[in-house]
Formats: sequence, C-alpha cells, structure tokens
Amino acid sequence: MSTTAEGAAATSGQGAVLDLQQVAMADRLRAFDDALDYRGDVTLTLVDGTRVECFVFDRRPGPSLAESFVRVMAAADGARRSIPYDRIVRLEFTGKDTAAGKTWENWVRRYVEKRLAGERASIESEPLD
Repeated sequence: MSTTAEGAAATSGQGAVLDLQQVAMADRLRAFDDALDYRGDVTLTLVDGTRVECFVFDRRPGPSLAESFVRVMAAADGARRSIPYDRIVRLEFTGKDTAAGKTWENWVRRYVEKRLAGERASIESEPLD
C-alpha cells in the first residue's frame, strides 16, 4: 500500500508507505503521530538515503521541522537516537503491528465464546506471533 502523508491517518498500518518530501508540516506531524501509535517497527528513509529500521517511542513537535524530532529505538541493537523531522523523507510501516486485532472487546468476545463452548478460558495473554 502506498499513500501520501495526507492520507496517513486513514491508511497507516502494516505496509503503508508515506512520502514526506512534499507535504505540509501538519500532515508530517500527523504521520509521526501515527508512527508513535503504531505498535510495530517502521523504516525511516533519511535525506542522505540512509534507511533506519526502528520503533518510534516518542516525538517532539517544535515550531519548525528542523526543531521537531522523533525518538526511536533501532531494531537491530536497541540503540536510541533522535532524528529531526526535516531529515526524514519517507516513512514505512514495515514491522508487524503486534496489537492488531487485539482490542479489549475482541479479547472479551473470545473469552466468552470459549467459556460458552465449555473450553478453558483464562486471563493469560495470547502469544504475539
């Protein structure tokens, strides 16, 4: 799936690709909000062509793109770093969203279905994979 940052809120999720080069700051901010909410890894392409596979754990919007940044943890080694928004030209939601479909409502529904079917139902979490 490919889209622009303008459609980010509606399409962000595993496989979404957002080209950030020619979008307004508000759209870029929305895209990084979506990346923060995403529970999987993303891949950031920087202006120099470097690709950073990481988990976005914080973002700090400022008065300009150069003063706004995301804080990430590298997928390879867990190293933390800050990357200014103006250095990021592409945002890809490449990792599996480990919480996709695992809402509270879905959990309760599955729990009740198991109990009604006479199966063992517990409060233990399900495997992530």
